[in-house]
Amino acid sequence: MHSIILQGAGGHAKVLIDCAIAQGHTVECLYDPNGSGTLYDIPIKRDYRPGDFPHAKMVVAIGHHAARKRIATRVEHPCGNIIQPSVLFSSYSKAGLGNVILHGVIVQAQSIIGHHVILNTGSQVDHDCVVGDFVHLGPGAVLCGRVEVGEGSFLGAGTTVIPGKKVGKWSVVGACSVVIDDLPDNVVAMGNPARVIRSM
Repeated sequence: MHSIILQGAGGHAKVLIDCAIAQGHTVECLYDPNGSGTLYDIPIKRDYRPGDFPHAKMVVAIGHHAARKRIATRVEHPCGNIIQPSVLFSSYSKAGLGNVILHGVIVQAQSIIGHHVILNTGSQVDHDCVVGDFVHLGPGAVLCGRVEVGEGSFLGAGTTVIPGKKVGKWSVVGACSVVIDDLPDNVVAMGNPARVIRSM
């Protein structure tokens, strides 16, 4: 178990504190340039200083994928993972660092989860999937087998990607969409079936 510091003190941080404590971690501090006071009796500091809590692991508590990347690439603490104890994560799958894996998530065999990924409540990653760095799967999103999701993409709540399809980098898929064809990089898509509605 680790000491944890969180970058961000908003709604996502509330969930991460709960999950971190359930995992047996101690949350030492939250850093937020717009914050002050405490959250669940944990101090919030405006200015991040790398020398604070030198033995702690850092997790970015911000849901927005691009903001998460900006923060993750400038902080100097080593990163840890917050994985809620209800998660079912195959021993034949792998995950990087800085990840947030929330209540009821299932990750099946031979899947690869990158760094600073959010697998939100009840999302599912089936066998042989590749989930890139800074991806956010919304609550209840489902990746069927052999799906690839590129860096920084966001799949809204309840989205399903059918087997063998690819979502490109830094794309956004609207809630409850069904992806039946590959989606390119840097687009917004939605619907059943999902269709590209604009470029980012």
